[in-house]
Amino acid sequence: MAMRRMVAKEYITYAYILLYICLSAGQIFFNKWVLSSKEINFPYPLGLTLLHMIFSSVLCFALTKIFKILKVEEGMTAEIYATSVVPIGAMFAMTLWLGNTAYLYISVSFAQMLKAIMPVAVFILGVAAGLEVMSCRMLLIMSVISFGVLVASYGEININWIGVVYQMGGVVGEALRLIFMEIFVKRKGLKLNPISMMYYVSPCSALCLLIPWIFLEKSKMDAQGSWSFQPLVLILNSLCTFALNLSVFLVISHTSALTIRVAGVVKDWVVVLLSALLFADTKLTLINLFGYAIAIAGVAAYNNSKLKREVGQGNAGGSQHGESVPLTSPATPTK
Repeated sequence: MAMRRMVAKEYITYAYILLYICLSAGQIFFNKWVLSSKEINFPYPLGLTLLHMIFSSVLCFALTKIFKILKVEEGMTAEIYATSVVPIGAMFAMTLWLGNTAYLYISVSFAQMLKAIMPVAVFILGVAAGLEVMSCRMLLIMSVISFGVLVASYGEININWIGVVYQMGGVVGEALRLIFMEIFVKRKGLKLNPISMMYYVSPCSALCLLIPWIFLEKSKMDAQGSWSFQPLVLILNSLCTFALNLSVFLVISHTSALTIRVAGVVKDWVVVLLSALLFADTKLTLINLFGYAIAIAGVAAYNNSKLKREVGQGNAGGSQHGESVPLTSPATPTK
């Protein structure tokens, strides 16, 4: 009987991991389709991201305060919110906005390849913030990742530098968000699960997106009548975003934060290969794939190094019980 329970629990864990990979990859394709499809006619990445955050804010409030299905962890103060949550929310908004905008200019597969540079940005900013220590090993890993991304970019047939700039801007925003998250956890001493992070961060991100949306996209949407955006598509797209964040919570609660990072690498390969089949603007070359393989090898080494450091600091046990993790971005891979 005990053996059956263990087997059943193992299958449930694999099911949660598969759910996360499917939702994460599906959300990327869904966003690309909504932004570039002539049938949907909604080429407004800022507006789409704003809708996601408003939907997440309303749903989080309903689930935690009205229906009380989920619980928000206590300990948040006005000082912590202003100094930690607001910067995290602003960087989260920046990441989603710029990352979604990149899909208007570059293919999904190339966007994923550029995202592989994320550990490099996180490490450099971490060193600057005093959270990481420069070493020969880490310098070698960062060099391997950077070289792989450069090779993958060299092999891109239809490269659009505007899209590259947007995507790299999203990478910088995500790196800053992760740095703020680490400072938030280490220096403020407050750990929040993804549900609590969505509850606190989503309204802040929505406000950060609302201001530029009013100046950059609202007039265009009014002029072109894009307010006729199909409600069902909107609800499904926003619901998929929310479900993606919930899937992170499920995987973390049953495994660890490292599992999410490993699953994210698998998901990235799935997205790169499937995008070649689903979208006409994706043309993969051997140089693309070779460079991306090098970059992913560097990312795997980076994740392994992070795991060893966490174990050395005695944090591995905490990650098995719902450790605070970065809020998942629908447009970017989970780190």
